[in-house]
Amino acid sequence: MPDFLDPHKDIEKHGAKLPHWQQGEVMQFVTFRLGDSLPASLVKKWTTERTLWLRQHPEPWNPETEESYHSRFTRQFEDWLDAGHGSCLLRDPSKRSILEETLMNDQGTRAEHKAWVIMPNHVHLLFTPNWPLEKLLKTWKGVSARRIGQGSIWQRHYRDTLIRDARHFVRSVRYIRRNPLKLPKGAYTLWESSRSREA
Repeated sequence: MPDFLDPHKDIEKHGAKLPHWQQGEVMQFVTFRLGDSLPASLVKKWTTERTLWLRQHPEPWNPETEESYHSRFTRQFEDWLDAGHGSCLLRDPSKRSILEETLMNDQGTRAEHKAWVIMPNHVHLLFTPNWPLEKLLKTWKGVSARRIGQGSIWQRHYRDTLIRDARHFVRSVRYIRRNPLKLPKGAYTLWESSRSREA
């Protein structure tokens, strides 16, 4: 199966409000977060500004417009997550280990993990899905939340990106690797496959 997005092949889309894309077993970069990881006021402001911007910049985008979008919205969101809002319950190694076990339970069957990092209030994953993406995320969130035992801890939605090519793969691995650099040891868990360690 191909690792990277083929723009000439069909893409499965699901989710009406926040569409998620899957193209067979093409690699995915996924971010999901704890429900209290961002203040509602920040999310509301970001959503309003993004909605206006998208109306003024309908897809398809040229590379400059796509870069403008990511600079203004994707990076802003990631910066807010990295600021450490909310309970940050994944700072606790015992709770993190539950999520680690949940993710790795599907390694080699429902997913082929390439790299992931569990931050105090969010998670970045780079993997090949061997199962429908929405079912994987629902399973990982549901199992880990039940085992952690603190109720519905996860934000319902997640952000996913199909990996376009080898350069995109390398950038995604390096993003995951660099994401926790400002944190003290013991506040996160980083995992990389042998392929990712070479990136």
